[in-house]
Amino acid sequence: MCIITDLTDANRTMESERTTAAVQRYLNELAGDAPADPIVRALLSRAVGRLQLLCGGLLGRSYPRLTRPPLNLQPDELLGAVVERLLKAMRAARPKTVRQFFALANRHIRWELNDLARRLDSRPIATDLQESAAPVQSDTGLDASPDYLRILNAIDQLPEDEREAFELVRIQGLTHAETADVLDVSIKTVQRRLNRSLQSLAESLEDLRPDADALQQP
Repeated sequence: MCIITDLTDANRTMESERTTAAVQRYLNELAGDAPADPIVRALLSRAVGRLQLLCGGLLGRSYPRLTRPPLNLQPDELLGAVVERLLKAMRAARPKTVRQFFALANRHIRWELNDLARRLDSRPIATDLQESAAPVQSDTGLDASPDYLRILNAIDQLPEDEREAFELVRIQGLTHAETADVLDVSIKTVQRRLNRSLQSLAESLEDLRPDADALQQP
């Protein structure tokens, strides 16, 4: 079993490295004089696996109510909408590195989810009650209690490098190796940044100790 797990992890790392190298190659081409649209489409096609992982991670962890009636949103549906957003965004935006590209993708995933959540919250209450027995929530899509909003705010207040590591590993579900590829740093650097972010969150959320401890669960 250990050998199989090791081989699976090695294959994932190799695929991640291939994806990272391919994405960077397309980004380099975008900086040239060739027509942008074919390059962007090829880039998104090559990065689709990583984008799907990002979509599924953020949807499942931070916007779970969008997966329930009446929307029943699935990761593949979200991915399609995000790809359309990126096709439009990259007509103007020109990320130069893999890190910048996935930061752009992550931003558009959040925007798409927030737009869906706002549209859901703007539906007439009577319609929601007819379609679902669940209570109608008035939050912005994050299943947010005051304590949960505090946690999100604490994450936003982290230094940028720590926040990136925390979001990619703990929210998006990337491995340390995948995160290292996206950020173009070593795995040990990812681990150090993640550990610092967890320590900072534990300190700033001291009065929410159960929730702060939960942040550190794998």
